[in-house]
Amino acid sequence: MTDTPLAGRLALVTGASRGIGAATAIALGRAGAHVILTARTAGGLEEVEEAIHAAGGSATIAPLDLTETDSIARLAKAIGERWNALDILVLNAAMLGALAAVPAIDPKEFASVLTLNVSAQAALIAAFDPMLRRSKDARIIGITSSVGRTPRAYWGQYGASKAAFETLLLAYGDEMEEISRIRVAIVDPGATRTKMRARAYPGEDPASVKDPAVVGDRIAALASEGFAAGHVERVEA
Repeated sequence: MTDTPLAGRLALVTGASRGIGAATAIALGRAGAHVILTARTAGGLEEVEEAIHAAGGSATIAPLDLTETDSIARLAKAIGERWNALDILVLNAAMLGALAAVPAIDPKEFASVLTLNVSAQAALIAAFDPMLRRSKDARIIGITSSVGRTPRAYWGQYGASKAAFETLLLAYGDEMEEISRIRVAIVDPGATRTKMRARAYPGEDPASVKDPAVVGDRIAALASEGFAAGHVERVEA
């Protein structure tokens, strides 16, 4: 395999301003893809863009809030006007919400969690479906959590959103398997040094869990090597 197996490919990474999203974007750029970076924080995106350029890659930033009305449609329109096909879509953006017993879940916050973690993901798939179909070998990689498959006390809100996200994404992959070159994978990053992890485990020593670069490198490898339809894996340290 060459040092740039993704040369000529276009990738879109959501939640790319920090953590796993940033690490994934940098790894994809290093592998030769042109990476479109999206997140709410423009400053963070600019730092990731600079890191990609410093490593010899190329990137475009697109700051936006995925939950704002028409934001995803506008993003798809802008990208579609510049490029013909989307080869890699990494669905990483998500929010944790408060960890609480199910009876104590705040309805407004739950609605916000579901909006970003599920509804926005469905909107992204719908908006980019035409560009993904035009790719010769499209790959969608969704970032999940173990609590989406194994319920855990006080994680009902986030876990429910990830369970819905996995079902949505894998259903789309099943629909596309026989009629397109689109393939879908689910990646559980496991314990990783992120701000979301720090919020969930405030007493944990950050050095005791793996760097986001480990996950980013694995996602880039998956995008480079390809995978069978409905692929699911957990990234270990």
